[in-house]
Amino acid sequence: MPHDHDDHQHDNELDPMAARVRALETILTEKGLIDPLAIDAIVETYETKVGPRNGAKVVAKAWSDAGFSEWLKRDATAAIASLGFSGRQGEHMQAVFNTEETHNLVVCTLCSCYPWSVLGLPPVWYKSPPYRSRAVIDPRGVLAEFDVILPETTHIRVWDSTAELRYLVVPVRPEGSDDLNEEQLTDLVTRNSMIGTGFALPPVKP
Repeated sequence: MPHDHDDHQHDNELDPMAARVRALETILTEKGLIDPLAIDAIVETYETKVGPRNGAKVVAKAWSDAGFSEWLKRDATAAIASLGFSGRQGEHMQAVFNTEETHNLVVCTLCSCYPWSVLGLPPVWYKSPPYRSRAVIDPRGVLAEFDVILPETTHIRVWDSTAELRYLVVPVRPEGSDDLNEEQLTDLVTRNSMIGTGFALPPVKP
């Protein structure tokens, strides 16, 4: 597998739904009804900016507010909704917290269930058959391909999303971020860190 972490491509085959969407887009483009560049821009924004920014705000609040963190552990659906993030594929959520002893990884082995309301659109690699199978069989190897190298003593727990329940990983808060406010902490949280295929970013020193 290649080592492009934000656009990690495990395989280029389209699933049936994606193929149908592509065919419909082609027809509408040929008829002059849509601009594919405009659609690509909207999709890219929702996939990498708008959606993941919601989840990042949830994580930042959990890092900085112990009461919210406990609520997120007990009832992630309600805690996340209190920040205004709910809706499609985010109706039932569970937050799993990374620690020095345990690293959490999210996958959907049956299809590509994904919490759109907090993470935006799922990346291509998340939906690919190789990721969906290998994340369960060889999670440490998959993580290494995302440059997530963990000590052998760190337990890796894989969570399988379903149509009924989806997961949000709360990454370990980076060292040196104690003096940052919630807005600044939000900038350290990446989409991949909330799936478990990445770490939160270290704070930029002045």
